[in-house]
Amino acid sequence: MKIRTRVWAAALILVAAVAVVVWYASRREDKQEKTTVTEPQAAGAPKPAQDNGATRIHAHNLLLRKGPDFRIYVRWLDGRLERTRRNVDPSFDRPDSFVLGVESGVIRVNIGDIAHYLNSVLTDAPLQNIALVADGANLKLTGTLHKVVPLPVEVSASVAADPGDRVRVHIQKITVLKVPVKGLMKVLHISPADLVKSKIAGLEVQGNDIVLNTTELLPPPHIRGELTKVRVDSPDVEAVFGDAAQDLERVEMWRNFFSLKGGRIDFGSLTMHPVNIMMIDISANPWFDLDLVNYRDQFTSGYTRMTADSGLQVFIPDKRDVPVKVETDNVQWFKDRNIPPPPQIVKSAGR
Repeated sequence: MKIRTRVWAAALILVAAVAVVVWYASRREDKQEKTTVTEPQAAGAPKPAQDNGATRIHAHNLLLRKGPDFRIYVRWLDGRLERTRRNVDPSFDRPDSFVLGVESGVIRVNIGDIAHYLNSVLTDAPLQNIALVADGANLKLTGTLHKVVPLPVEVSASVAADPGDRVRVHIQKITVLKVPVKGLMKVLHISPADLVKSKIAGLEVQGNDIVLNTTELLPPPHIRGELTKVRVDSPDVEAVFGDAAQDLERVEMWRNFFSLKGGRIDFGSLTMHPVNIMMIDISANPWFDLDLVNYRDQFTSGYTRMTADSGLQVFIPDKRDVPVKVETDNVQWFKDRNIPPPPQIVKSAGR
């Protein structure tokens, strides 16, 4: 009996000891977790970097240059400037570092500019010497098709929005030597694929349709958004994103501008965070001709003022109004008070 009692007592003591050890260990882990959580918030400790999200953008009557051979005309744009690399800030000096994400907007492209650009990228394609004109609601293309012998061709096509922010060009008729191509098919073996036989990024032939992915086909900065309508409106092709009709009416009398707010952005040797920049057109032209890739010449030809909320208002001329060579490093006037400062310095000072 005494032995059994001693065994039970020893067992109870052992269980109690294990419970104490478990309780102490759990308390120690809780204390360590609390310490780990609160350590970064200690006085003087650096806080983790915060991502303030994408930069909001708005533009009105903006002529945006995309590379040397293509321009788009932004009647209105409401959207975001989004980084293309997670840990790399968007930069005006690297147009592939950001994308213009359009939520609502109307963008136009001149039909003649489209033909000029196609001639510059379809250098190895069978179709050469392209000319484009509006033909009512359709596009009419003329050119020379090199197939055995050079043949003059004429193509009639419609345009429409396609899922995935693409543009679908539907070829309705191909005429060769003024004869409908169906009558020559057996002899010439011509199909829509023969027009753009070489492989081109952003261009895909699907039966009688040519599907254009403008993000791949055109140079940066790229534009993305939900295309709701694409139509021919001579002398342009118009692309509508979202429902922009009401916005267009509201900003009709506004000055030409391009604004960016929030997030981060680099330009030159500067980083702005949060972004607060308003670029305002000071030229008398209908469109604000802005070349983001070569923005420095335009910035240095205008003047800048800081606003009360630490933002920047940049008053800049159109690209076409910038002198061929802008003096940006002449500080002789600073060293000699008898030499007047440059006109843009005087203008920015309000003198």
